[in-house]
Amino acid sequence: MPIHYTSRVLTLALMAAFAAAHAGTVSVVTSFPKELTQAYKKAFESRNPDIKIEILNKNTTASIAYIKELPAGQRPDVMWASAPDAFEVLARDKLLQPAPEVKNPQAPAKIGNYPLNDPENQYYGQALAGYGLMWNTRYMKANNIPAPKEWSDLVRPEYFNHVAMSSPSRSGTTHLTVETILQGEGWEKGWAQMLQIAGNCAAVTDRSFAVPDGVNNGQYGVGLVIDFFGLAGKASGYPVEFHYPNVTAVVPANIALVAGAKNVDEAKKFISFTLSREGQELLFDPAISRLPILPNASFGAKVPAGYPDAIELAKRAKVQFDSKLSSDRYQVVVSMFDQMVTFRLKDLQAATKAIHDAERKLKAKPNAQAAQLLKQAHSFAYSPMVSADMIKDKEFLALFLKNKKDVAVAKQLTGLEDLWSSKSKANYEKARALAEQAAALIK
Repeated sequence: MPIHYTSRVLTLALMAAFAAAHAGTVSVVTSFPKELTQAYKKAFESRNPDIKIEILNKNTTASIAYIKELPAGQRPDVMWASAPDAFEVLARDKLLQPAPEVKNPQAPAKIGNYPLNDPENQYYGQALAGYGLMWNTRYMKANNIPAPKEWSDLVRPEYFNHVAMSSPSRSGTTHLTVETILQGEGWEKGWAQMLQIAGNCAAVTDRSFAVPDGVNNGQYGVGLVIDFFGLAGKASGYPVEFHYPNVTAVVPANIALVAGAKNVDEAKKFISFTLSREGQELLFDPAISRLPILPNASFGAKVPAGYPDAIELAKRAKVQFDSKLSSDRYQVVVSMFDQMVTFRLKDLQAATKAIHDAERKLKAKPNAQAAQLLKQAHSFAYSPMVSADMIKDKEFLALFLKNKKDVAVAKQLTGLEDLWSSKSKANYEKARALAEQAAALIK
């Protein structure tokens, strides 16, 4: 038998074996924790024994990159994550495919003013979430710190070194929290508040799970989290509380069929299950603690006592989240946060501590010259690298959407990020020096 014929037969056999191994397997790329994914995997597989669910756990940013890098036929079947703007990015790049038949007809069309599902049927709301503050009651009592109610509370000096958050470049839910504050307060004021909160942080973690875990075990006093982290921590018996600030948004966590998926029919069955009444009831599990897309009233006695009602929460939420706006400036926000906060946290902390110290002295003994110096210090420490006008510039935003594998594009973006980083360092050093100068004036 000719060698080339044998090789061809072997290749075809391997391809057939590969196809057989993957037939009936739905690969799901998700940022969700094991407690949630395993509950859905177990429930779905028990009802569909011929279909296996394979979970690929990646943060939202990594999930987008993973799907983009793979050719059709090798991509995961399902994308499942909290960040609606991530799905906007995938839809814009034609990496999702419609599956309108999976929708639950009992679900509302909108949550507040926000559409539950994509109008083009590219992705679907699977659960609902708000963003807020989680704190450890024992830690707060031991350190004599008041429980926060609004984002703005966290800029106060008594919270210095007691707050934690994750980086929005590594956590889709943290990006949504940051974007909610920016949309609720406006670009300039929102960044000023965000930078002051970050200056009070003891840590900026690289995974969103590290924040609630740290609050649960008393490593941190307060964490900026998506609601289910706080609700699950409390339900699990940790000494924690959770509160929705006035500036919050209720948005869907989404699920979608990936374009070029390997097992389309099986994937549709899984998506449909997650949206069904049975799938929605799993959200009430204390280890999951998410808000369903169906009204609480429709579940009757199965709703735990005191469980938040997403529909009612959406009615009073001050931010009607704009996912297109968030998607358009996504890369700018995460990149700027990293250069100003994640990679410059110690510099920002030092400036913030100096400002707090000087303000404490100024409060006890007013001094006009010191007050002016502190105003300048605030401006240097808490102003964004990108202005409100620049963030509206379509050409500027387009740069961040270009292919980073292009050498010229990569060079331009790297140069811009290096400028932000070096300028942030210089600004924080200037802010610290001004604050120390102000403090020295107050005798």
